[in-house]
Amino acid sequence: MLKDITLGQYFPGKTAIHRMDPRIKISLVFLYIIILFIADGLYAYLLLFVWLCAAIAVSRIKPAIILRGIKPIIFVIALTGVLNMFYTPGTPVFELFGGRISVTYEGLETAVYMIVRIVMLITGTFLLTYTTSPLMLTDGIELLLGPLKKLRVPVHELAMMMTIALRFIPTLIEETDKIMSAQKARGADFETGSLFSRAKALIPLLVPLFISAFRRADELAVAMECRCYRGGEGRTRLRSLKYSMVDLYSSLISAAVFGGVIVFRIFGIV
Repeated sequence: MLKDITLGQYFPGKTAIHRMDPRIKISLVFLYIIILFIADGLYAYLLLFVWLCAAIAVSRIKPAIILRGIKPIIFVIALTGVLNMFYTPGTPVFELFGGRISVTYEGLETAVYMIVRIVMLITGTFLLTYTTSPLMLTDGIELLLGPLKKLRVPVHELAMMMTIALRFIPTLIEETDKIMSAQKARGADFETGSLFSRAKALIPLLVPLFISAFRRADELAVAMECRCYRGGEGRTRLRSLKYSMVDLYSSLISAAVFGGVIVFRIFGIV
C-alpha cells in the first residue's frame, strides 16, 4: 500500500507539459481547482474531464501511475460519497431501518459528483508534481509569491520548505516500507487483527521513522550550509524562467475550457 503513494514523485520527460513554465502550471492547477468547485452539471464536468484527459495524454504519464496514486485514498473517497448519499435531503429512493435512514435521489447525484470532483482534483494536482521537478516548483512558487516580499514575507524560505516537504514524501514512504519489512522479519504483524490492533502495531514504527527523518533533515541542513546557502537574498538562478508559445497555447485552451464551465454555470446548462 505504501508503494502506491506517488505524491511528490517526478517523472522526467520532454513533452509539452514538462516544458511548460512552472508558474503557468501552478496557476492553471490553482484555477482548475477553483473551477472544479464552481462546475455544476454533467456538461461542465465532462468538459473538465476531457481537458484533464488531454493533459494526461500530452504528458505521457501512464494512467496506471495515476490510479496507483489514488488507490491509497479510495476509502476516504468512498466514505465521502456514502455520507453525501445518506445525509442529503430530498426525494427518497429507498429507506432503511423503518425510514430512519433514507437514500435520496439528490443524495445519489451529489455523491457521484463529489466522488468525480475529488478524483479529478487529486489527478490534476498529481499531474503537476509528476511533470515538474522540485527545483522548478520552488522557482515557480517563489516568483508567484514574489509580491509578498514587500510585506516582509519570507517567500523564498516558504517556497523552499514546501518543495522540500513535497520532495521527501516518497523518501519517507520508502523508509517506512523498509522499517515495516524489517519488523515483519522479526515477527511483527501489521495485516491481521482488528483495525485498532493493526493501528496499535504501527506505533513501534514511529520512533525509528522520526529518527530517520531528523537524521535526513540534519544531513540536508549540513549539505546546504556546505554549499553556502544563506536564504534567498542575493541568490541567482542557474536557469531563468521564460514563457514560451507552449505556455500561451496552454493558457488559451485552459481559459476557453474554464470559461465554458462558467458559462454553463451562469446559464444553468446541466
